[in-house]
Amino acid sequence: MSVDSTPAQMAGQPPAILLMGPTASGKTALALALARRFPVGIISVDSAQVFRDMNIGTAKPDHETLAATPHRLIDLVSPEERYSAARFRADALAAMADIAAAGRIPLLVGGTMLYYKALLEGLAVLPQADPTVRAEIDALAAAHGWPHVHRLLAQVDPHTAARLPPTDAQRIQRALEIYRLSGRPMSALLAESAAPKPSGRFLKLGLLPANRTALHARIAERFDAMLAAGLEEEVGGLRSKYRLSPDLPSMRCVGYRQVWEAQDGLIPHKALRERGIYATRQLAKRQITWMNNTLKPEIFDCLAADLSARIISRVAEALPELSAPAASPA
Repeated sequence: MSVDSTPAQMAGQPPAILLMGPTASGKTALALALARRFPVGIISVDSAQVFRDMNIGTAKPDHETLAATPHRLIDLVSPEERYSAARFRADALAAMADIAAAGRIPLLVGGTMLYYKALLEGLAVLPQADPTVRAEIDALAAAHGWPHVHRLLAQVDPHTAARLPPTDAQRIQRALEIYRLSGRPMSALLAESAAPKPSGRFLKLGLLPANRTALHARIAERFDAMLAAGLEEEVGGLRSKYRLSPDLPSMRCVGYRQVWEAQDGLIPHKALRERGIYATRQLAKRQITWMNNTLKPEIFDCLAADLSARIISRVAEALPELSAPAASPA
């Protein structure tokens, strides 16, 4: 049973459902099925869907779906802005309290595993971003490449470097920036985190494919659908409307980064599809690792024909107070 709380602790505490899984595992469709069956309020756990006007490449639910079943924490900030895990935690806790006050159950759905960890465990107090230090690190990367910067990080924070691939520019930059600002490894600061955990029951449900090849096929189909729906035009429109650069988190999102590189001639246009699919597969691999090693939800095969029925049955069993029919969306 993957409900975080002992039976004695569970009595009288508000529940929440966490539905997590890699990209293309069917989370959105399953969340909508749960919303039709139970009185839930959906909260998005997606670091890309927080950006306005980024719809195709984030697989954001369409306007009709959002009108019928509202999702909180979507379209919060401009693509010019940054949105942190700490801000997500504050926003998610506020949304959960609001949904619970309306007599409904929070249903958190998405694939940004760091956000789930931040919600459940809190975050260490880390130094604020420093543009000067970041510019120095970027200059190192421009001169020698991110693998070189990764090696520098390994000298001062081997624990963080060991869990980051040498090409993960955003996280390598942040980890080295934290060390240069604080004089301490990010891994040590994170280990000291003592933020209070939110009270309540958390039913953690994870979607994983029994057949990884089938998930890869889904990823390819979805990326092809995004291209057909106008992903390249969407990126062009974003670049015209906003003051963007390739180092912003919004443009580092999978799909957007590859389109930007193709539009700027950094990669051949004919390589866009292959690069986008490969990057998405790597993202799915990282999400699965996070789920298995850190979050450890109860696992369901996302490829199973009866997945929806299994999840609905599990929710009804774990949270019997949800047996009432769903009311209007919160």
